Amino acid sequence: MKSTVTEPTTQTLEAPGATLTYDVRRNDESTEPPLFLIGSPMGAAGFGTLSSHFPDRTIVTYDPRGAERSAKADPSSESTPDQHADDLHRVIEAVGGPVDMFASSGGATNSLALVAKHPDDVRILVAHEPPIASVLPDSENAKAAARSIKDTYMRGGFGPGMAQFIAVVSHEGEFPDDFAERPAPDPAMFGMPAGDDGSRDDVLMAQNVITGTHYEPEFDALQKASTRIVLALGVESQKIMTGRAAKIAAERLGSEPVIFPSGHGGFLGGEYGQPPGEPEAFAAKLREVLAANA
Repeated sequence: MKSTVTEPTTQTLEAPGATLTYDVRRNDESTEPPLFLIGSPMGAAGFGTLSSHFPDRTIVTYDPRGAERSAKADPSSESTPDQHADDLHRVIEAVGGPVDMFASSGGATNSLALVAKHPDDVRILVAHEPPIASVLPDSENAKAAARSIKDTYMRGGFGPGMAQFIAVVSHEGEFPDDFAERPAPDPAMFGMPAGDDGSRDDVLMAQNVITGTHYEPEFDALQKASTRIVLALGVESQKIMTGRAAKIAAERLGSEPVIFPSGHGGFLGGEYGQPPGEPEAFAAKLREVLAANA
């Protein structure tokens, strides 16, 4: 039988302060809504392996504003979840919605902002490990830890900032009162450069780390939304900030979080040079969750 899966096509659209780039791989035989795979600041390139496990679906991916192919007019400015939500709404309008959505990390935060504002855009949302420090019982210390990432980056550049980022995102349990004041790790411990090239417009540390972690979801709007919202976390992530936040957000919505295989990047198959997760098992779990909520 001749396949109706087409090669991905790339499009751009204009949004206030940014030009957004998105990709569509159509399957004209599919009777399901498009499946939109998003991260933040991770772009479309991070979902190559995961999308390959859904040849029966039309797949949409995109680069968030400021990331990879989606240029911002002012790369030094912060981007907010509400801005990202508006961008996602524009892409969905262009592609034709509603969509089903798998959203990872900062993308999960942005997807909650999207559904609060545009619930008709999304039929099913699987929000995997949103780093919303604001919902944690230790939120003040967690937000201070997030601010320490940007502070370290602004003082020392990419390597020191990323070393502090790794220290924060890998921390298990509640953040102690003095966490943000502790000395940052040596970048060499993580294979990061210690030198400073002078740039201060990194898409993660300059543009998104504060706004994304400090964002407070509109739980009342989310509870009223027609979207079927599933909070998810990796089995290996239950003690870190993103996993803890997913559990609490699910509780605030009156639901149980779904446990996925592997950890925060469990869907990765080596993209960006990252260690692979368990993409086959991860994709099977995602397929199961989507079917259960259809």
